[in-house]
Amino acid sequence: MKYLDIRNMALIAVMTALMCIFGPMSIPIGAVPISLTPLLVYLSAYVLGMKSGTVAYLVYLLIGFVGVPVMSGYSGGPAKILGPTGGYLLAFILMALMTGFAVDHFYKNVPLQAVVMLLALVLCYAAGTAWFVGQTKMAWGKALTVCVFPFIPLDCVKLFLAILVGRPVRERLHVFLQDRRSGSLA
Repeated sequence: MKYLDIRNMALIAVMTALMCIFGPMSIPIGAVPISLTPLLVYLSAYVLGMKSGTVAYLVYLLIGFVGVPVMSGYSGGPAKILGPTGGYLLAFILMALMTGFAVDHFYKNVPLQAVVMLLALVLCYAAGTAWFVGQTKMAWGKALTVCVFPFIPLDCVKLFLAILVGRPVRERLHVFLQDRRSGSLA
């Protein structure tokens, strides 16, 4: 699949639209809300691969940055991205890159993909929490209690859900695109 062909741009747009629809849906439990954004980042990178999945997330981030309320709690704007939880939003770029890389290069090795995705989550937690601590001056131990520990189980479920859903979607999408190129629609 060429990077900038019309089908690929349409797929990026669809994944960005899904992020814009489901990203704002969140449960406020404190300083950091429970949201579907990690699932959507994983899913986008899993289905589209490293480049296109990351582009889809970057477009979503740009839409939110200009003020469209597509982020958790139906918010948006520079204050959201540059605020206390903005580090997590920015770290999702790394999550998309790492997930997409693992899927693109180790597609047949699902356990390795899961390990890379888990490592990406840990790095996201680390970067986001460091940003949060820098913004709020909260102690690291307290920040981990507020920003990381409550999210680990559900984020692991999101990781495995992305693999369970993303794998068949990616395979079916590949078959569909191959059928379209060959002229047959099975």
